[in-house]
Amino acid sequence: MIPRSALIATLIITCAAPAAAEDWSGAYAGFSFGYADADGPNGSSGSDLTFGPHVGYDHDFGNFVLGGELEYIRLSLNLGQGEGSLDSMTRLKLRGGYDFGSALGYVVVGAARVDSTVDNDTAAVYGIGVAYPIGENFVISGEALRQNFDDVTRSEGGLDSNVFNLRTTFRF
Repeated sequence: MIPRSALIATLIITCAAPAAAEDWSGAYAGFSFGYADADGPNGSSGSDLTFGPHVGYDHDFGNFVLGGELEYIRLSLNLGQGEGSLDSMTRLKLRGGYDFGSALGYVVVGAARVDSTVDNDTAAVYGIGVAYPIGENFVISGEALRQNFDDVTRSEGGLDSNVFNLRTTFRF
């Protein structure tokens, strides 16, 4: 018979052992569905569903993962108040994150380019995300991103936008 203290010690060691780390290195491509919300000058605002492809590459350095991604989203976000609408957004992102074993938590910084009916503008993009592998090659993830554009409405003033994405990705 196993002593009770040995059984408890074994249980504690087993539960405290780190989860097997996922290998995040490699190229990937996928599709995202999301929601965009924007607030502009003179009380203009709007929200819309978004969708579009993304491609990227990650390199796994053990517990730390670093990668880059190009993403395009299509939307039809009417700002109201005669301020125009947002038609699409392209983002070039740098991702850095921590491998929690069964999930990857990461931060995003980069540049976003918006096309609107009035003008186009480039701004910084930043945010957070989490990715979870499903099987060997598929990943589901979610991101919350923010961009602050200057010159995309008819009036003077900035446009603050938030985008929340659910993503499906195939890793090569």
